[in-house]
Amino acid sequence: MKMFHVAIIMDGNGRWARRRRLPREAGHREGAGAVRRIVEAAVSARIDILTLYAFSSDNWKRPPAEVQSLMQLLRRYLEDEKDGCVENGVRVNVIGRRDRLTPGLVHAIEKIEAITSAGRQLHLRLAIDYSGRQAILDTATRFVAGDASDFAACMSEVLHAPTTIPDVDLLIRSGGEHRLSDFLLWECAYAEFVFVACLWPDFDEAELTRAISSYLKRERRFGQVPGRTGGRT
Repeated sequence: MKMFHVAIIMDGNGRWARRRRLPREAGHREGAGAVRRIVEAAVSARIDILTLYAFSSDNWKRPPAEVQSLMQLLRRYLEDEKDGCVENGVRVNVIGRRDRLTPGLVHAIEKIEAITSAGRQLHLRLAIDYSGRQAILDTATRFVAGDASDFAACMSEVLHAPTTIPDVDLLIRSGGEHRLSDFLLWECAYAEFVFVACLWPDFDEAELTRAISSYLKRERRFGQVPGRTGGRT
């Protein structure tokens, strides 16, 4: 059975907070709780790779106070979850730029990557300061010759990924929006998309199960004759 790669655009933290007349930071904190739930659910669902869009390169345009709060939240999440990830066999890897992150966050990233490297139950990838377009551009400047798999391997190096990652099978976006927002543009070439209205802080195992069920009902042909391929192949 091929590896099953699920990617999620975690959207709606700010709107979740606004509807409750709370500061946006409260929505981000609740969103971190949703990450914890979904990582646990992904292990139970036997997902091989889970890539979460935690902070895009465009998110630097947000108010400085919110950016600082997000950086602190990301650092705290990595520090708090490292022991649980080791216990549950979750390997953590962060993809994206690191030169613009705070030294404390970079240290937390390097530490959790090191101590979870033996995890085999789930490969959790967090996209932080990530841009799909920039990843392709940076790879193109390094790439000399080869095929698509060689290009993907080069992109893995650009993104600090320890191994070449298979293409995304299922892309989920919460929050009701219907766009990729510069996320995994190369890897989502043949992904199945599921867009849900649920805001990210409310996203739970049931939402994930429904998305996977929808994916499994679809026929992924990859340009071939209908009937030659199945949903999860």
